[in-house]
Order: sequence, then structure tokens, then C-alpha cells
Amino acid sequence: MLWDRNHNSPNVEDRRNESSGGGLGGGGLPLGALLAVGSRFGWKGILVALLVVGGVMYSGVCTGGGGTSAPSHTTSTQQAPAGAPGGGPTDEGAKFVGVVLDDTQEFWAKQLGNNYETTKLVLFRGQIGSACGSASTAVGPFYCPVDHKVYIDLAFYDELRTRFEAPGDFAQAYVIAHEMGHHIQNLKGLLGKGEASSVNTELQADCLAGAWGQDAQRRGQLETGDVDEALNAASQIGDDTIQRKTQGRVQPETFTHGSSAQRNAAFKKGFTGGPSACGI
Repeated sequence: MLWDRNHNSPNVEDRRNESSGGGLGGGGLPLGALLAVGSRFGWKGILVALLVVGGVMYSGVCTGGGGTSAPSHTTSTQQAPAGAPGGGPTDEGAKFVGVVLDDTQEFWAKQLGNNYETTKLVLFRGQIGSACGSASTAVGPFYCPVDHKVYIDLAFYDELRTRFEAPGDFAQAYVIAHEMGHHIQNLKGLLGKGEASSVNTELQADCLAGAWGQDAQRRGQLETGDVDEALNAASQIGDDTIQRKTQGRVQPETFTHGSSAQRNAAFKKGFTGGPSACGI
């Protein structure tokens, strides 16, 4: 994915120095911890999809996910220094999510006009307090409909790349675009009052991520293989794939984000048909 490394988003709140505990440590979050948190927050495709497109909803919180890729585009998640006073974060990983955030916002502002409301993305490390309650890295990226903000610990991208085998900078972008899909749903009054998310809600967010992807491709921002990265991420964090890997069996009645096939199809639907195909 082509992106401007000189862009410093004014919409990123770097709160990583405020966070403490609950981090992944050196090698990544233990799967047992992910499952424990998943059971508490509503099994977010762990996250996910924690998005790549996914997310968990807990008191209105939905999480999503992404990955990282080619050396020239890989974002750094091991070191995340805060930006200089008066400016945005200066580390590459933070700058990347800021670029994607602003790009998706520009797209949706054009679609919704005066009905669009600019949002912020909060960077945290380990754990964070939000208007939707406290959350840890284990919950993955999430959107809080109460304060209208997207939250992400960049360490999640390492987990997505290694444990979920979903590398690629566009997979990372997909995660942010999925959470922004929830922002659009919120502005449209489609998220209810913060109850647990439904499969249809999550699949629509996947579709909206695809709609942004279509526009990014039209503007020449995507490179060969980018769409495949997003589709792979969507598949890797489908409820059925996650359950099969973690518990050895699939329980469709417990799905919260949709199967791998459903999430893959939802992204494709938005990518080929745009916002209208997603009901927006």
C-alpha cells in the first residue's frame, strides 16, 4: 500500500505512556489469555478481527485486527515513542495508522457530507480507559460508540502477522477501516445502545472497509497483492477458523463476527459495489 510517510495525523491521540500492564511482553499474547478475554467480551473473532476486520463488542466496544508485511511497508510495533510536543507520533507504525485513519475519514466525509463527524484514534499500550470502560491489549483494536473513538495497541499487528498468519500493510489498514465502519454505523444510528454486536453488524463493517478499499484502489494507493492481504486477514479471523484453531470444533451458534467465508464475502461486496452495496 502506498502511503505518505511525511504525514502526521492531527487525529491521533498518543496515550501509550499512560498505559501500564497487560501488554504482550516480548513474544506476543498467550492464546489462553486471548480466549479468557474473548469469553468476557463476547468472542471477538479474537479479536479481530479484531478486524481485519473485526472486533468484539462489550458495552458498545467492538474490536478488529490487521497485519504487517513487505519490508518497505512494514510498520514498527516494537518501539513506540511518543511524538514531539505539538505534533503527532513520529514512529512509523503510529504514522501509518494515522494515515489510514485520515484517508478513511476523507472518504466518508465525501460520502456523508455534513452528516460526517471527524473522529480520533487513540494509541495505547497494555491497557486503556475509555468512555466504554477499561480494555486491555488482549481485546484488540476497538471502537467505542460513546466517545466515538477508535483504540488500538500497535502490538496487535505483531499478533495478527505471526499467530494469525495475516501479514501485510493493507491487512493492517483493513483493521482500521473496519473500526471506522463501526463509526459510520454509529453516526447512522445502526449500533443501537451499546449492546453486544451481531454478526450482521460486523459483516456490514467489513463491507464498509471494502468500500473504502475500492476508493483507495481507484486513487492508485493499492499495490499488487494488497487486496489479497485483506481477504486473507478476513478469513484468518473468521469465527469458524478461530474456533477450529483454539478449541478444535466450530460452534456456529456462538458466532459474533461471522465465518471466514462470510467476512471474506462482505469485504468483497463493499470492494466491488461501494457504500451502497453495504446499505449506506
